Amino acid sequence: MRLLTQLFAVLLLSVAINVQAAEPPAATVNGKAIKQATVDMILKDMAARGQQPDDNTRAVVIDRLIGQEVVLQEAQKAGLDKQQDYILHQELQAHELLVGLFVQNYIKKNPVDESAVKAEYEQFKVQWGDKEYKASHILVKTEQEAKDIISQLAKGGDFAKIAADKSLDSSKDKGGALDWLPPGRMVKPFADAVVKLQKGLYTTVPVQTQFGWHVIKLDDVRNAAPPTYDTVKDALRNNLQKQQLEKLVSDLRAKAKIVDNSSKTKK
Repeated sequence: MRLLTQLFAVLLLSVAINVQAAEPPAATVNGKAIKQATVDMILKDMAARGQQPDDNTRAVVIDRLIGQEVVLQEAQKAGLDKQQDYILHQELQAHELLVGLFVQNYIKKNPVDESAVKAEYEQFKVQWGDKEYKASHILVKTEQEAKDIISQLAKGGDFAKIAADKSLDSSKDKGGALDWLPPGRMVKPFADAVVKLQKGLYTTVPVQTQFGWHVIKLDDVRNAAPPTYDTVKDALRNNLQKQQLEKLVSDLRAKAKIVDNSSKTKK
């Protein structure tokens, strides 16, 4: 009998604890609860983005959730939550949310080491170089157009005037003139051509990049130091994290059994 009494007391205590643990909702709409946990999560996300939520912010969040819930209930009454488009979008958003949480968790568990960032910075300095170049260019669609422009220049044509007349780049308004740039901030074929030029000369062979065909003139050169480590370390770290994630996805794809039927559905 004493044992039964003790068990009954423990049971009552457990129920009491559960009742205390159950928070009252932040609000209700037609009996449907808006959880305090939902409000807390929104405020936590706001704080993580650098905002400073206060009691007024909490009230605004709750009011917004009430407004959403009112409309949500009407949408459910109309049966919109049963429509195929809604179901597919909901499924897609749930997948994206879960993938995002996985990525956050992966980055947290696999942080980029400071030594890796510093090593990346050393490579960055080499790519940046110790000089900046002031160049002008004329961008056209075809190699033949670029060759024709080179022929015009060889006959004494004015580079800036030809650029203004024929270049496809926005720099045409400035006679083809570009800003001061280190080689590391130019696309490689363009940079390779620029660093080989002597001041005042232009390329006698068209240069091809993903943008089209270029005729390039070197206007000036100056010594320049790359950005300091502190100014670029965050960008370098983000780039290394991106590479980590790309490798992770590539490895997961390699291990997965994937059947792509998209080609079969094309008409």
